[in-house]
Amino acid sequence: MPVLLAVAVALAGGIGAACRMMLDGAVRSWTRLPYPVGTTVINVTGSFLLGVVTGIAAALGPWALVLGTGLLGGYTTFSTASFETVRLARAGRWRAALMNGFGMLLLALLAAWLGLWAGSVIGA
Repeated sequence: MPVLLAVAVALAGGIGAACRMMLDGAVRSWTRLPYPVGTTVINVTGSFLLGVVTGIAAALGPWALVLGTGLLGGYTTFSTASFETVRLARAGRWRAALMNGFGMLLLALLAAWLGLWAGSVIGA
């Protein structure tokens, strides 16, 4: 991998992480739910966008790595979702923990499928 591409992926990852932080903060200020809505929104939208990028990857060339691995890799957060699920379970909030763990996974898979479909239509 060329050095410039690696630097671009790293910079895009930082931008994605900053976008995640800002969106999560905005969602927290809009909602007062004890459920981690921000992480769900981030992972579902990130899954959709990664599906789109994957669907049009051939047209994007190396930008597919910058956007997919870098930007969206920094934006989405499986580890935070896992931690929040464990935190909810440890607090005895089993329904919220199951919704967070399985509900978000199902929504993210559906979003990825829809994004891949949309990307393949756009790229056709």
